Amino acid sequence: MQIKVAIVDDDDGIRASLASLIRRAPTCQLTGDYPDAETALKEIPRNPPDVVLMDINLPKMKGMECVRLLKAQLPAVQFLMLTVYEDSDSLFTSLKAGASGYLLKRTASARLLEAISDVHAGGSPMTPQLARRVVHFFSKPVEKTSPAISLLTPGEKEFLDQLANGYAYKEIADRMKISIDTVRSYVRTVYEKLHVHSRTEAVVKYLRG
Repeated sequence: MQIKVAIVDDDDGIRASLASLIRRAPTCQLTGDYPDAETALKEIPRNPPDVVLMDINLPKMKGMECVRLLKAQLPAVQFLMLTVYEDSDSLFTSLKAGASGYLLKRTASARLLEAISDVHAGGSPMTPQLARRVVHFFSKPVEKTSPAISLLTPGEKEFLDQLANGYAYKEIADRMKISIDTVRSYVRTVYEKLHVHSRTEAVVKYLRG
């Protein structure tokens, strides 16, 4: 039985290339290709695929947020993120949102088709470098809830939730209905309370509890 695949990517050339690859693959069936998250959220539930190839950097709503919303509606659908950069922030945010795999856009066609079959079968395809980061992250000793986390205010926790979902500071200000100065204040206090020095460190420490 063919694997039903949908594509979400704002780059017309990349989207067309991926669509052509899926159409030519005897193991796959293309159910649709969409230029943005908003269209995908509307159309994908009408004809659910088995696997979605999701671009991370979409023009309005980001790919991670689109995955989170679609996964809530369609828990059986598997999401394979496609990106230009091997970015730890995006990797962990995507996995938290419900993605099962994470590959670079320059991945060879044969490897991409293999990854689609892999994720459909319950695997988690990603580059060896990213896989090592995940293994390293989860191989650390699991601690009880960090005392530092308990020091965070509800506002600071909400800020970290937004940060973990991949939003930029201006987007966080808009979503939380606060000023950009308040966001910067959250950055300072969160970094101080968690004893971290970067966005990645803050998100990872927060997600680990």
